[in-house]
Amino acid sequence: MVVGTGALLGIALVALGLVLTPGPNMVYLVSRSVAQGRRAGLVSLLGVAAGFGVYLAAAVAGLATVFVLVPTLYAVVKLAGAGYLLWLAWRTLRPGGHSPFTPAPLPPDPPRRLFTMGLVTNLLNPKIAILYVSLLPQFIDPAWGHLATQSLLLGLTQIAVALSVNALIVLSAGTLAGFFARRPGWLRVQRWVTGTALAALAVRIAADRSRAAVAAP
Repeated sequence: MVVGTGALLGIALVALGLVLTPGPNMVYLVSRSVAQGRRAGLVSLLGVAAGFGVYLAAAVAGLATVFVLVPTLYAVVKLAGAGYLLWLAWRTLRPGGHSPFTPAPLPPDPPRRLFTMGLVTNLLNPKIAILYVSLLPQFIDPAWGHLATQSLLLGLTQIAVALSVNALIVLSAGTLAGFFARRPGWLRVQRWVTGTALAALAVRIAADRSRAAVAAP
């Protein structure tokens, strides 16, 4: 065994907490599923999965080391991600803002664009960037050896949790949209909860003074 059970459980719990916190992936998957249907949402989710694959490959290759050696780059990435979350929060909370559960007259996108947008949305998701750059390395124990293999197994655990929850969100988006459509008061509450969570996460990321972590060789 090359990774501890406690580490796998720990990263699974972190992944669950992150995927349940409203963020770019959830907003995109819900809005596209509501506007174009479950099939479009699942194709978009494949793009999100590809984005996870990119982050995982970078983690296995030692991307975190780059951010440790160049802390300014890590700060820029972190602040850019926080700004992106604040922009999403403003779009949700501003007067006339829309919930992702509000059906919008979006033109249907072809599968290739759905996949690409899912990929890009995930690559620009600051929650995932920080997870792979700063959090995941903290679950790696040099005593177990095989650091790259540990990164791979921990990353695959995170991906499995994230994709399972996101698939449930895609499959239930239409039902939730119908629920909120019949209860406008709940829709306003959902908008404020989502927008506030996005803003709070942005502030927390921007104010975090921690540096990128990396396991020692």
